[in-house]
Amino acid sequence: MIQRPITEDDLHAYVDQALEPERRAAVASYLDNHPDVAGRVAAFATQREQLRGALASIADEPLPAELNLSHIIEGRKRRPRWAGGMVAAMLLIGLGGLGGWTMHGLLQDGSNGLSSLAQEAAYSYSVFTPDHVRPVEIKASNSAEFAQWATTRLKQPVKVPDLSVSGYRLMGGRLVPTSHGPAAMFMYDDDRGNRLVVLTRPMSNRDLATPMMPQSTGDVAGFVWAEAGMGYTLVGQLPGDTLKPIANEIRKQARPI
Repeated sequence: MIQRPITEDDLHAYVDQALEPERRAAVASYLDNHPDVAGRVAAFATQREQLRGALASIADEPLPAELNLSHIIEGRKRRPRWAGGMVAAMLLIGLGGLGGWTMHGLLQDGSNGLSSLAQEAAYSYSVFTPDHVRPVEIKASNSAEFAQWATTRLKQPVKVPDLSVSGYRLMGGRLVPTSHGPAAMFMYDDDRGNRLVVLTRPMSNRDLATPMMPQSTGDVAGFVWAEAGMGYTLVGQLPGDTLKPIANEIRKQARPI
């Protein structure tokens, strides 16, 4: 029997656990043989759980009386047609604004803020580390000036981690734009040509502090954490047990004195 191809709809239905057992098994087999797609699906699953967790507190709230269908129908009987259109438009605008602000909070705060930071670091790694002409904007010899500049732009103290004890040299850094404002990126390499990226930026909750957590986007892996209102992440194409001691060293150096 010819197996029909796995589609994007299948992947989303797989995440939502909406597939029949046979089709779910086919998708699982496909993901086993396509790690790049499996990484994307894992990200979908993480986002789904984060949204469910963030909205759990309001999911069971009763529907406001103003949005009750019978209430709306009765109201329409008592007002001119043009008024109903205006109310509908205002309702859409209000819901849109509320939804936008809710999503703003989801992207800014808590673990989802760290997830965003991890993705930003992975993107920076993918864009800049393959560049062998100008991977950094400011060279390591000017690291003190870069730290001062980054501190001014991020409005938080920024330290340049020294990873020489881990066998990595500072190549330099740059400021990178994110949807949460500027972030400071530092790049390192070793004698074997491996490159690492450290990305740091302020978190929306100034008191946010979270333990170190592993993260992965495609073939880029690493660790992400927050302390004293600053988020940090280390990423590279190395095993987690190799990256974690380096991440611990960065965390030790970044802690306020």
